[in-house]
Amino acid sequence: MTETAWANVDLYIEDKLLFDADPVFDAVLRANAAGGLPAIDVAPPQGKFLNLLVTISGARKILEIGTLGGYSTIWMAKALPVGGSLVTLEYAEKHAGVARQNFARAGVLDRVEIHVGPALETLPGLVGPFDLIFIDADKPNNPNYLEWALKLSRPGTVIVLDNVVRNGRVVDATSDDPSVKGTRAGFELLHEHPRIDSTALQTVGSKGWDGFVLGLVKAG
Repeated sequence: MTETAWANVDLYIEDKLLFDADPVFDAVLRANAAGGLPAIDVAPPQGKFLNLLVTISGARKILEIGTLGGYSTIWMAKALPVGGSLVTLEYAEKHAGVARQNFARAGVLDRVEIHVGPALETLPGLVGPFDLIFIDADKPNNPNYLEWALKLSRPGTVIVLDNVVRNGRVVDATSDDPSVKGTRAGFELLHEHPRIDSTALQTVGSKGWDGFVLGLVKAG
């Protein structure tokens, strides 16, 4: 199998299952490209997965670490019930500026709050607990973000950590890549921490070979 075949399957999924998706998502990706943002958003089927996860979990209060242009933010925000809210953290003001325009374009400004700056500086000012936490930011800080996610959670909080397979390089214990090392440190934390029950799934598609962690916070 090739990445072309994986991408074609993603297109098939979009055609069959996401055919009625809001056209704003395409507009958001175009705005991100026009704004010079890197094309590292989640793929549309992954965005829909997050959307459904919000609904399935009954989340009313969401935390996202890593906004970029707000593509995944909007997928989750659109699934929130009336009165729900989403806090998203973005390091770069340039990205945040594009994201704000996208939130207005998608009609979700009333339920999304964006904080700009290093997440490890803004996280201490947040008030939890959050019902669902999506982590998709700089990978070397994965263990730090997971620790904060646990601090800002409650029993039953769902935690999703993205990009954890890294084209299979996650198994390379000798890697000097900071993103691989951060990802492996995140797995070690999940392995040892008593308050989270988790698994990881590999994915292939238009974004290549990767995967995500799905965790459920426990009592204690």
